[in-house]
Amino acid sequence: MNKKKKLLIFILSYKASHRITEVYNKIPFDKLRKFDVNVLISDDCSNDDTKTYIEKLKNKKNFININKKNIGYGAHIKKCLNFAIKKKFDYSVMIHGDGQYSPRYIPKLMSFFARNNVHSIAAVTGSRLFNGLASVKKGNMPFYKMIGNIFLTKFFNFLFNTKFTDAHTGLWLYNLNFLKNKKYESLADNFNFDQEFRLLCIYKNMNVKEIYIKTKYGDERSQLHIIYAIRFFFKTILFFLIKKRFIKSKKFS
Repeated sequence: MNKKKKLLIFILSYKASHRITEVYNKIPFDKLRKFDVNVLISDDCSNDDTKTYIEKLKNKKNFININKKNIGYGAHIKKCLNFAIKKKFDYSVMIHGDGQYSPRYIPKLMSFFARNNVHSIAAVTGSRLFNGLASVKKGNMPFYKMIGNIFLTKFFNFLFNTKFTDAHTGLWLYNLNFLKNKKYESLADNFNFDQEFRLLCIYKNMNVKEIYIKTKYGDERSQLHIIYAIRFFFKTILFFLIKKRFIKSKKFS
């Protein structure tokens, strides 16, 4: 009998409050029986009641981590990936504790490996634009975010000859066999970690695949997204120069 592959679902939380419970309860464990599943609930030093809700989720299959200080989005992902590798998991899925990305897509992410060559895929992501613009409008994505997403994704694809439909997703499945060297440790500690991880995959010729997802949107902070977009634009140009070897960078070496 083949041993089950180990899957770690890590939920990143920051001021998620009761939403962390709602996200956890939506994990479709019944559809993941082919895997040995554990959950890591990791909070980035929230100063509200989030910790109270996390404490209620303690059980023998769940790991709990509360950061003593706020370390930032990218650094938080790195910490969870390091934990997954240390505990010898085969795959890891990142879910945001605010509920924007639904855990119900986890089986779909995992099933991707069943119909493809596992050894060729480093990650699978959820794309809001996979089925075209009409599906995004139905999902009520803020207009400024939709326009920015489309422009920056097309710009990204133009420079790197890729065909991604959504270069800004926050739903990721990682094949940890590709990450044991921990090259991701040198990537950004902020919200541009996902972008730099995608760039690292391109640099190392590691495949990143997409599935269609729907998301929901709550209170949007446009200023934060503008800062992210500016960084994304210039980092994309910078990496293009690195890839063409006009400049050197230890980050992607």
